[in-house]
Amino acid sequence: MENLPKNSENECLLTPNLEKDEGSFDNSLRPKRLEEFVGQPRLKDNLGIFIEAAKRRGEPVEHVLLYGPPGLGKTTLAHIISSEIGANIRTTSGPALERVGDIAAILTNLEPNDILFVDEIHRMNKVIEEVLYPAMEEFALDIVIGKGPSARTVRLDIPPFTLIGATTRLSLISSPLRDRFGATHKLDFYTIDDLTQILKRSSSVLNADMDDEAAHLVASCSRGTPRIANRLLKRVRDFAEVRAGGRIDAKVAKAALDMLEIDRHGLDGADRVILETIIRKFGGGPVGVQTLAAAISEESETIELVNEPFLMQLGFLRRTSRGREATERAYEHLGIRMPDKQMSIAD
Repeated sequence: MENLPKNSENECLLTPNLEKDEGSFDNSLRPKRLEEFVGQPRLKDNLGIFIEAAKRRGEPVEHVLLYGPPGLGKTTLAHIISSEIGANIRTTSGPALERVGDIAAILTNLEPNDILFVDEIHRMNKVIEEVLYPAMEEFALDIVIGKGPSARTVRLDIPPFTLIGATTRLSLISSPLRDRFGATHKLDFYTIDDLTQILKRSSSVLNADMDDEAAHLVASCSRGTPRIANRLLKRVRDFAEVRAGGRIDAKVAKAALDMLEIDRHGLDGADRVILETIIRKFGGGPVGVQTLAAAISEESETIELVNEPFLMQLGFLRRTSRGREATERAYEHLGIRMPDKQMSIAD
């Protein structure tokens, strides 16, 4: 970690994307049953009803499309559905399916009522997408053999299965594919209370001694995302083992978060630099994202994809046609007095 530039470690901690080296850790904390899954109450109720209905009829569960920001539990829910119906799950991703033969090999090797989970389904090849249409509707696979005038189509029957697609970009999925899903569910950001419950469960799985106040504090810094909450828990646990004999109370949790430069709202150094730059160098805005990126020596894409969504969610940043503006809440959080002129505009 010594070679990391400033704030790069925190960017890894607070990004909702799954890092390459944390797959096993992430898997170990995933709930296995629907009753263990915390949050998303409406989605849980709907899933519970149609899973139970499918089990009673002895049919495969309807095709399910899950969408929402990364780290909220789309993959976890796919595995829970598999566990609830007692079926095997085959996992792949949109970019991994490059040729028709790839999807054909997977579908023909499925057992009845199995689940095929396709992550990042919006990045799937359009040719493969068209092969999926009859597979989803009629449980059949149309294969073209040969080329030119002698080409012919062979239809292969495949076992009844359930396709579960996950995406962070619902708008990039074509209407024909989207319409073939029987259920489409959005995952929302989690409340602090839900994240506190998740952290208590995760700390129990990890055999970490964490009290309720500490769990609530870490939850408030987790950007509404379970993956970030569990990642912070891992770092707080490490700190507690070295500095506090393994006991995680509010004081230990705060000390660990302070060391990571993460404040009570989940902002890290990079987030605060963005807000302070807009306020101090550009009078609170508006300022274009390219200008802002140049001012803080950061890539504009990183600002737009990593920092902006959360700052806007908190109400600290406003995106306008003229550029980015810091809100009154941002001034208050940083302890900077908002100029009277800007305050009247904000009002």
